[in-house]
Amino acid sequence: MRRLLAALVLAGGIGVAFFTLQSSKPGWWERLWYPLRYEQIVRGHAHNYELDPALLAAVIYQESKFKANARSKSGAIGLMQLLPGTAKGIAVHTGGTRFVVSDLYKPELNVRYGAWYLHHLMQKYGDGRTALAAYNAGQDNVDRWRRNGQAIQFSETRAYVKRVEDLKEIYRDAYGL
Repeated sequence: MRRLLAALVLAGGIGVAFFTLQSSKPGWWERLWYPLRYEQIVRGHAHNYELDPALLAAVIYQESKFKANARSKSGAIGLMQLLPGTAKGIAVHTGGTRFVVSDLYKPELNVRYGAWYLHHLMQKYGDGRTALAAYNAGQDNVDRWRRNGQAIQFSETRAYVKRVEDLKEIYRDAYGL
């Protein structure tokens, strides 16, 4: 009985410690939960495409958790979860001539294409929230919503935009991006 009581007290202490860490969120704690892999690639392409590096890292985390081999049910590939058709269009716009779908598993190329696309959406829509909505729901949906004077119509997309904005602050605080 004493051992059980001691175990419960210890477990409660661990729970309190976990809660304290989770609510205070020291930098090392956030870096543990929110890794920043491919940092030089993220920083480089954020700079090249005039993006906030914390935003680029947040999109990558939300899309793939920094897993270069990620593939969605819809066929999106890689760190930034690009659809092959979208990536082929980006390749053409950026001067590429030999697009191969398997290249989307390469972190450098995937982030370069994704950063270009995010920059394009920021330029087209003029604000980060709308650009993120288009990244998630597609330009056709966002264009239709705007034409009809509507806000984001998909709850999944509203949640996506909010989550990426929250992650952006986490990456800024944890990594100084």
